[in-house]
Amino acid sequence: MAKVLITGGAGFFGSLLRDRLLGDGHRCVSVDLMTDARSHPNLRSVQGDIRDVPMLERIFSQHKFDAVFHCAAMLAHAAKDKRMLWESNVDGTANVARLVKRRKVPKLVFISSNCLWARDFHRPVTEQDVPDPAELYGKSKQEGERILLENADSFDCVILRTPTIIDCGRLGLLAILFEFIREGRTVWVVGRGANRYQFIYAPDLADACVKAMEKKVSGIFNVGSDNVQTLREVFEYVVRKAQTASKVASLPKAPTLALMRLAHVLRISPLGPYHYKMISENFLFDTAKIKGQLGWRPTLTNGQMLYRAYKYYQDNLEEIRSRTDVSAHRQPAKMGIIKLLQWVS
Repeated sequence: MAKVLITGGAGFFGSLLRDRLLGDGHRCVSVDLMTDARSHPNLRSVQGDIRDVPMLERIFSQHKFDAVFHCAAMLAHAAKDKRMLWESNVDGTANVARLVKRRKVPKLVFISSNCLWARDFHRPVTEQDVPDPAELYGKSKQEGERILLENADSFDCVILRTPTIIDCGRLGLLAILFEFIREGRTVWVVGRGANRYQFIYAPDLADACVKAMEKKVSGIFNVGSDNVQTLREVFEYVVRKAQTASKVASLPKAPTLALMRLAHVLRISPLGPYHYKMISENFLFDTAKIKGQLGWRPTLTNGQMLYRAYKYYQDNLEEIRSRTDVSAHRQPAKMGIIKLLQWVS
């Protein structure tokens, strides 16, 4: 079995990947800013910052890794400032890449993002499409990809470009949607809600990571769900399964987006440029390459995975509200001005 390093191993996706790898019999070292309470004979957890080069050097000197899964990333709404986000996502990635190269680790798998783009392509985005991010998080992911590819002359580097990752326990901004549904309030879409926005089921992404480790392959691969329905259809599915009094209704597109942008500039809303795209435009990845080369297939639709995440929120609400010192995806985001919309919904 392999020995692997997981950066961000206590985070939402990193912890799910960690458990998948431990379940497969691999030995794991996890490094994360947050405390990792997971206990397992094949797991060593380190609380630390990937910007800390001496700390990373100690880890790499103590272990001979067969693969590194670079999942650590600072989110825009979790970073204290722009500098912290850039240093974490870019300088941290450069630190990991240098040590992978120096220590001759044969494989690195990097979790990238669909935030590399901020426009509607009106078609599935392929691996050949040139990134054009509009906000800092997407730019930091683009720079992270560049750094890894520049250093990957001595190791296999697989970059997995992912849409929004969903599973039980995924909260953050989704918790706002879940709270509207739980309280039976109106769930709003922008315009007709006819846009199709792809998600990825976290266990499906973990499966892509494992397949990328096991095969002698390098390059960029898109992942995402199949049979993507409109956002209105996805919300209606979750509301119907949740059996609350919620209904799905429309907000006028142009004035809603204008108000969202103003609220973001005034720093009274948790929603940024990436979220405007998510709720009002189409975005789908073409996943033919990973299906053909790695034999990977997604298992759940957007509606199925989003309902699983909602049900977890509903069933664990008391414990969720008591959480402290957890990653941004594991706690509800603050509503800000969206609270006003909640009151009138």
